[in-house]
Amino acid sequence: DGILGEEYGTSGSAHRQWIVDPIDGTAAFLRGIPVWGTLIALAVDGAPVVGVVSCPALGRRWWGATGRGAWTRTRGGEAERLSVSGVGELADATFSYNSIQGWDGAGRLDQLLGITREVWRTRSIGDVWPYMLVAEGAIDAVAEFDLQPYDMAAIVPIVQEAGGRFTDASGAPGPWGGSALATNGRLHDALLSRLR
Repeated sequence: DGILGEEYGTSGSAHRQWIVDPIDGTAAFLRGIPVWGTLIALAVDGAPVVGVVSCPALGRRWWGATGRGAWTRTRGGEAERLSVSGVGELADATFSYNSIQGWDGAGRLDQLLGITREVWRTRSIGDVWPYMLVAEGAIDAVAEFDLQPYDMAAIVPIVQEAGGRFTDASGAPGPWGGSALATNGRLHDALLSRLR
């Protein structure tokens, strides 16, 4: 198997590749903010098929595998199957954008402001946690820029197996485009149209 990681670089060229981010949310970790996590994915021929996200400071873990569903467990709790929300209109949606600086740096600040005017609520929740909230159905969409594949690969099968959709900001599937849009699926095309 090959490996791709924030700390490891890339090694091997097998059609199976483990993609690892030991601490997603390093800045949060350093400041004692509990939303950092460890991300592990298995990609086969470039498509993430297994993902695990562990947030020890929150006492939470999420996992998903193609065809096997997406799940979570709290410390000491039973496994619970994940399902995205049923929100179908932007006017009823909660949207997370991570940071204004990230959108501004990507030249997308006007698009962010436009989206915030259309949705019901916005939240700036950082790093991996908002994607897990999409998979749980607690929020409806999240988007951000300036990302690496190891920031996103583990998220893809979890969101998709919970019934959601994951692409980059141009609509290309997978973690390879440097940006992310994860939604409950129902809002995806509407948000893509605002990002194009």
